[in-house]
Amino acid sequence: MNIHLVLRQLGSLIMVLSATLVTIFIGAFLLGDEPFHAALRSHHYILETAGLSTLIGAVFILIGKQKQTSDSMGRREALLLGSSSYLVGGFIAALPFWLWAKESASEHHPFQSIVNCLFEATSGLTTTGATILSDISLLPEPLLFWRALLQWLGGLGIIVLFVAVLPMLGSGGRKLFRVEGASAPGQSGVKPSIKETARVLWILYVCLTVILVLCYGFAGMSWFDATCHSFSTLATGGFSTHASSIGSFNSHLIDIITIIFIVIAATNFGLYFAALQGRIRTIWEDPEFRCYIALLFIGSVIVTVSLMGSGQPLVTTTGVTTLPTASEAITQGVFTVVSQQTGTGFCISNFDQWPFVAKAVIVFLMFVGGCSGSTACGVKVIRIWIAFKVLLDQLERAFRPHVVRPLKIGKSSIDDGVKLAAISYVLGLFIIFTFGAGALMVLESGNPSCDITTAATASLSSVCTVGPGLAKVGALENFNWFSDPSKILMCILMTIGRLEIFAVLVLFSPRFWRST
Repeated sequence: MNIHLVLRQLGSLIMVLSATLVTIFIGAFLLGDEPFHAALRSHHYILETAGLSTLIGAVFILIGKQKQTSDSMGRREALLLGSSSYLVGGFIAALPFWLWAKESASEHHPFQSIVNCLFEATSGLTTTGATILSDISLLPEPLLFWRALLQWLGGLGIIVLFVAVLPMLGSGGRKLFRVEGASAPGQSGVKPSIKETARVLWILYVCLTVILVLCYGFAGMSWFDATCHSFSTLATGGFSTHASSIGSFNSHLIDIITIIFIVIAATNFGLYFAALQGRIRTIWEDPEFRCYIALLFIGSVIVTVSLMGSGQPLVTTTGVTTLPTASEAITQGVFTVVSQQTGTGFCISNFDQWPFVAKAVIVFLMFVGGCSGSTACGVKVIRIWIAFKVLLDQLERAFRPHVVRPLKIGKSSIDDGVKLAAISYVLGLFIIFTFGAGALMVLESGNPSCDITTAATASLSSVCTVGPGLAKVGALENFNWFSDPSKILMCILMTIGRLEIFAVLVLFSPRFWRST
């Protein structure tokens, strides 16, 4: 295990976060009306965090350079770096919240607790979008921007890790993306070099962000809101600058723009490379993408019909009650299905009050998630499809045991290793979700607010990095009422879910740490 290499890379990550904080301060000064000394007093917590993180990053780099080691990163180093990045990055990202609260907030503000700050920062970096804040708008703009930027950085980081790094290390992720050649890295336009892949991903990610900022701005958002919500949308994160989320803008145009770009963000980014190379048909020919769109469509139809059939009034996140007309049911139904399945967690409606069928569909889609190679989380559509086809294959063998045919997804045959990996992941996520729900029930045993629905959906939304759940963690609720041990548990669940389980759990294996 090349620990020194991991420490050097962690130090570089911390330096990037430090430089980002300095950039935020400069932006706050240049765009604000205050003179420099006043801006320094108002936003000193940003520079304090930048200074402290620079010191920590420098220590990590110096320790890492004490022993000259190869810069070649193996599988174990990559797994350790991926997990430790979220742990260390979460603590660094939490500092601006905590330092601001100590100087400027009331003694009862949630950010007075370092655990709350860590929860908010982890929720941002893992693109979960769960918050402990009830009135988000009270935060200063630099902190609102920092929350949104954390999600944007976290979303891009996952793409680079799972599309660029892990496949190059020979892990099962490459085989998973290879179930359809069009969506496999190296065959759909993604460059075989890690550095080249990361560079092209950055360009694509930034371009999509700029386009979305312009769309939001011309649709009626302020440029600040447009930038923050663009970061959250493309990261499928869900942090908003308003307590009422996207619903606070009360604009069908903004709702439609959000739906379109969420769908784009939760699609395999490898397909976009193929499209840029002129192979536009590759997108629709990809079986995972077709299944993903089919799930969104079927889920939206069921939810919309359920809303219209129930006759119950629909309540928006701003508290406005509307009749379940076709237009309102379609808008709120489609938006919620798209947002919850992809793990974005933006809300325009209080779906906790919806009929049972609608809520059941939403919870199921939260478990499914988006496409592989995207910023979305959950089990991923391709794994669900593989597990379902394995189930059908076993059913057929029950009455036709001598029939042997290859299991295919599109034109590609699925080998036994990929079948086992997909089924193991589905089972593993379900076990972790169940454990998390049970642990929350135990930790909150004396809290009447934590019923089984709350605990279950809080666990599911954490491990699938969705954000809002049902009951006391619904669209209009927050996570501040949980005890500190419960919040720490949910931070762990968020990290496990964002790093796709095994990248974290493998660290607890003694064999992982033994020298080869």
